[in-house]
Amino acid sequence: MNTTDYILEQLQNLISIDSPSGFTHKAAQYVIEELTRLGYQPQQTAKGGVLCALGGKEGEGLLMSAHIDTLGAMVAEVKENGRLRLSPVGGMQANNGEAETCRIYTRGGKVYDGTLQLINPSVHVNEDYKTIQRTFDTTEVVIDEKTKSKAETKALGIGNGDFVCFDPRFIRTASGYIKSRFLDDKLSVAILLGYAKSLREENLTPARPTYLHITVFEEVGHGGAASIPAGVTEMLCVDMGCVGDGLECDETMVSICVKDKNGPSNYEMTSRLIALAKEKGIPYAADVYPFYGSDADSALAAGHDLRHALIGAGVYVSHGYERTHLEGVQATYDLIRAYTL
Repeated sequence: MNTTDYILEQLQNLISIDSPSGFTHKAAQYVIEELTRLGYQPQQTAKGGVLCALGGKEGEGLLMSAHIDTLGAMVAEVKENGRLRLSPVGGMQANNGEAETCRIYTRGGKVYDGTLQLINPSVHVNEDYKTIQRTFDTTEVVIDEKTKSKAETKALGIGNGDFVCFDPRFIRTASGYIKSRFLDDKLSVAILLGYAKSLREENLTPARPTYLHITVFEEVGHGGAASIPAGVTEMLCVDMGCVGDGLECDETMVSICVKDKNGPSNYEMTSRLIALAKEKGIPYAADVYPFYGSDADSALAAGHDLRHALIGAGVYVSHGYERTHLEGVQATYDLIRAYTL
């Protein structure tokens, strides 16, 4: 299997595992098992992430991170009508999740299906349907069970604190586009697995000690705050590249973030990434992300002394039903190889 096919296989496998922030154990275990199968010795951090040494020659260490956690929700209230009021996990938006199917994971191990709907959602009986603001107070999860009361829903084992995970709807088109929820950031995890696989298959050694950190709390702001190996002086965060008005990136490119909401990326690192993209003919864009934070930001905020940069395949409709392209995946993979080998 070539690397691109492997990355897509890993992406689809990862996407199929529900893993909102705080509910990532199955996804993390999958990554551990896959890295072990490739011949590495990954370790699970106390926080629940995955840290793995890829080897490398002597020198200052490089940490490459991507996050396995996604957006989602948690049951905040079992309502008197038996339906569920949600509290978002991460930046999940009610207006984006409306009419989306979901799964409710109970603490007792049961899983139920449902749909997030506007309260009173039928157009034929609600004349205010068009004008109601969609929030988690004006929407509710309708459970696909015969329940019409709080007592009946609680009897199913559903309660406050249960995680609610939304259907990703993964699609790969004949024209090379990939559409799914949660490409942010399972796409980057799959790309880094592809990189790890290529090192083994091609008998390659990174130019310096290189580590992977697959984090689990990025979407709530502290994924990369810990577990930086000794000797690491650079952090290359691999996350989704922004696509939108005022930015040059599209889905067929690798995006190099020169500044996010917290400030500029490291000048020397971003300059080298841009120079390598030009030298290797890798399609790229250098962009400013106005409303974006990353694992690199949380690592710096935690006090780690690091140079930092951020790259990622261009992803359209971030935090929604996202879209990227195989060319953007390839460009990101190629830039990682160029920077590390």
